[in-house]
Amino acid sequence: MQIPFLSQLQTLTGPPVNKIVGVAPAGPVRLAAEQILQHVLRGLPELLAAAVGQIASGQLLASYTTSRDFNPAKIIGFNAEVIRQQRQSMQALQLPPDEQLTELLITLRTQLHLLRLLPDGQRFLYVAVDCRDTNLGIAREVMRTCET
Repeated sequence: MQIPFLSQLQTLTGPPVNKIVGVAPAGPVRLAAEQILQHVLRGLPELLAAAVGQIASGQLLASYTTSRDFNPAKIIGFNAEVIRQQRQSMQALQLPPDEQLTELLITLRTQLHLLRLLPDGQRFLYVAVDCRDTNLGIAREVMRTCET
């Protein structure tokens, strides 16, 4: 039995765990974001969190997490800002136009956080993994192969 009030009450305790959640309005953008996350989960079943966001607005399109303490909705805007700042840094360096930002890696003591721009240049994929469980090369390859 589905009780709408209980579903809303659950969202107050944090993000749903072990479930892909589409946040964007229903349509092709949301569907594409959810498909990207499904692909990532097939390749990295032990990941901590994953999300697809828009760079310009910092809006979350879809997310997945294994812990209520790890809330991609709270950090996706900050990650979008990191990408925007890195793009500005590259412009300041006056790099050739064929040099494009494709990926950022943030290395913590026990976690790896990867940001990969999707081919449209408007969205990005964020993945957080425990570096004791996941090889960086495998994580990067899974992210590279899910670009749609």
